[in-house]
Amino acid sequence: MSTLPGFGDLQSGPVRAVPPLFRPRYLATALLEVRRFWLLHGDLPEVRRHRLAPLLKTTMPTACINQHDCHIHLKSERLEVHGRNELTQREEVLREIPLRDLERLVLAESVQITSAAMAAVLRANIPVNYLAWNGQFLGGFLPATNQHGLARLRQYQRTLDPTFALQMAGRIVTAKIYNQRRVLQRLNASRGTTDNGGLEDGKVGGRDAQPNFEATLAWLDAVFASLKQSQTIDELRGYEGASTARYFQAWATFLPVAFPFERRSRRPPLNPVNACISFGATLLYTEAVAYLHAHGLDPALGLLHATEDGRWSLALDLVEPFRPVLVEALALDLFSHEILNAKHFEPKNGGVYLNEDGRKKFFLQYERRMEREFLSEAVGHRTTLRQQLDQQAVLFKAALEVPAKFEPFLMN
Repeated sequence: MSTLPGFGDLQSGPVRAVPPLFRPRYLATALLEVRRFWLLHGDLPEVRRHRLAPLLKTTMPTACINQHDCHIHLKSERLEVHGRNELTQREEVLREIPLRDLERLVLAESVQITSAAMAAVLRANIPVNYLAWNGQFLGGFLPATNQHGLARLRQYQRTLDPTFALQMAGRIVTAKIYNQRRVLQRLNASRGTTDNGGLEDGKVGGRDAQPNFEATLAWLDAVFASLKQSQTIDELRGYEGASTARYFQAWATFLPVAFPFERRSRRPPLNPVNACISFGATLLYTEAVAYLHAHGLDPALGLLHATEDGRWSLALDLVEPFRPVLVEALALDLFSHEILNAKHFEPKNGGVYLNEDGRKKFFLQYERRMEREFLSEAVGHRTTLRQQLDQQAVLFKAALEVPAKFEPFLMN
């Protein structure tokens, strides 16, 4: 793969094939693929639930318990999820999740878990994250491992080094803009091969911004040279903000007409598209926080995002190149393929949010995309987005000693 224009060479020297830290477990059938993500919602009729029981006990890396007022108990080496069966209106065991098959646990705030179950999860080195009704990351529990004191000391030193901070932040911004440009190129190529301006199956419709599209790509190209000349992180932030605004203008033209998107709105999100982008970004952020902790880094010490109380700034830094590829691409697919529609959103607290059924559908598609295997030109082997997110923490830690080892995520 050629090097990126702009802020130094993100791929200096030969491509290094970094072996994945773990090999994701893949399921053979389409049915298993759909159900690999443990999504508790009480939506399976009794006959289907029993018929799928052997399949539901297949390995599933993420368990997301989303059903209201479930409670989780430990039984032997597995978690039992108790709750009300919506068909029979009786309290019963809704799912059994073997601990050996689990890699991370995401719980809605109304879900209860016993002390014994929590202790077993942490003993198995499984991180636990809690999300609020609106998708806000409330906090989490992490296994009590600390073998990285010297690495953290080095991280504190490097974070205060302006040369290191500028170099790392520049690579992150360059990679994000590169990925934004690639996303737009792919979307435009798909629109050019469909009859009605759509994406993949022709379901994206309505807006024709083609005359300005090449100008947007050319504008993004020109930013790379400016990035290379940046002398401060504030300059990088300015280029990143301007590029993202320009990118979203073009990206929005691929949305169905029923779901307009004029600008990003966050707290609160003001329409369904913003609700999906914010929710997806939160899920990605929580995973990055867990990976940074697992590799002995302090997620609070940011570079592009200034270190501030109340947020994990380094996690925000590392997810930036993933946002166009995962968060925004997923949001576009959910609307263009009609997986989500108006009934999956609700107005609340002055904003618009995914409702319980909408979160269920979003979780499932997010997990499938994170675990989908692809051949990466940058690393030279088959991998997944989740593996690459984990690898970012590994590479950043290595860069504390040798800065050239940090290579932000690049899409093909």
